[in-house]
This record gives sequence, structure tokens and C-alpha cells, in this order.
Amino acid sequence: MNRITALFSEKKNNNLNVYFTAGFPKINDTTLILKSLQEGGADLVEIGMPYSDPVADGETIQQANQVALDNGMTVKLLFEQLAGIREQGITVPILLMGYVNPVLQFGVEAFCQKCQEVGIDGLILPDMPASVYEEEYKATFDKYGILNIFLITPQTSESRIKHIDEISHGFIYMVSSASTTGAKSGISDVQEEYFERVNAMNLKNPRLIGFGISDNETFKKASSHAAGAIIGSAFIKMLSTSTDLDGDTKAFVKMVKGQ
Repeated sequence: MNRITALFSEKKNNNLNVYFTAGFPKINDTTLILKSLQEGGADLVEIGMPYSDPVADGETIQQANQVALDNGMTVKLLFEQLAGIREQGITVPILLMGYVNPVLQFGVEAFCQKCQEVGIDGLILPDMPASVYEEEYKATFDKYGILNIFLITPQTSESRIKHIDEISHGFIYMVSSASTTGAKSGISDVQEEYFERVNAMNLKNPRLIGFGISDNETFKKASSHAAGAIIGSAFIKMLSTSTDLDGDTKAFVKMVKGQ
């Protein structure tokens, strides 16, 4: 069973998925941060593949992308860094998140094969349309056991949400607002209405809420409406000023989970 599927079959709530950008703040920090997130208690880890034009991301993640690219991070190097991590005791589900262009440049089948080799469980490619995935890439993803995670927003129609639910496995990434990524102040009544509307649809897949989650309060509120939440920008901000990546990462996870 895929590690993502296994996680949600065992743990129905309060799942924390933490995002960070590969190669940030330093080129060789990727595996250290990954291990520290697992040891700190993160339930899933989402590793961002740096891209030169991350249009869906806010300023914090855009800057991290640029630093990582300037550091020399590439998809090829990321796979090299992740080689052997499963043999080194990393058991947490891992997703790669990014834009579809670098995947196409690498070659979709070669990319999925590499994911399988190093132990990646899923991909999040926000700019890949569901129809393109179904028609052109689903068979390849399935061949290598890689889950494709789709995003929904408050503007996504009910029929489209139901279709995404039908073709999804693992979880659905529930974007809390139509804005770019970044820590916002709290979760609004309008967002809660959206969460409740989607809950009422009785989807088969669990949801994780992302965009605007930054601390224990927003994590708990999001988890009351879904299977958990995703934190990115707040963690990136912490990494950018950290003098002890291992200790600060573990402390950050524990703070968010209220431990």
C-alpha cells in the first residue's frame, strides 16, 4: 500500500503536512530538514522542486525558490540527494510539489521511475489539468505507484470536485482561498463555510487544508474541518532565520501540533 494511503487509513485527523523547498536555505539541507521533520512528528513531508516562475506561490516561497535555484538545485540533484533515504530510516510519506514543466523536461516516465526508486509517494503539480493527467499520464503514474494529488479551491465547482474525488487516491489538497500561498491571520467565516460545504459532499478522499496555516490555532481549526493541514510559508520563514535547522525544525512541528 502507498504510504499516503496507509497513513490516512490509520490516522483520520490532525495530520500535519510540512512543505519546504529543496536546496533551501543551503543546497545540502534537504535531507537534514526531512529527517528533522520526521523526528519532530510531521505526518507527511512535501518537498518543493524549485522553479523560476512559481506563479501560485506568495513572496516567501518565491524567494526560497530563487535562493534554491541560485544555490544550484535541480530535479536531478534532488533525486541524487534523496537516494537511499528509505534505507536510512525515513518512513514518513513524501510528496514532491512543483510545476509540470520541469517534470516534462525530465521526462514523465523517467521522473516517475526515479520517484519510485527513491521512495517518493506522490506528486502535487498544480498547473497540470486533470484532463491532461487522465488522458496522458495516469497510466504512467499508476505503473510506478505514484499518487497525483489534486487541488480544489473555493471557486472549484461541485461537479469538478466530485470528478477530482473520483480520480484521486491519497488525499485532496483543499486550498483555503483563491490567493497565493502565505501565512494569513486566521481562518475566516467564509473559508469555514467553504470547508463545511465540501464536507457535506461526503467525498471518499480525505482532505488537507493549505494556504494560511501558520500555528497551532490555525492548524487546530483546519483539522476540525478536514483530516489535517499543510504548512509551507511559515516554515520557510523559520528556516530562513534559523541557526539550528535540526532543533528549530523539531520545535516548529511540536509548536504547530501543540505538543
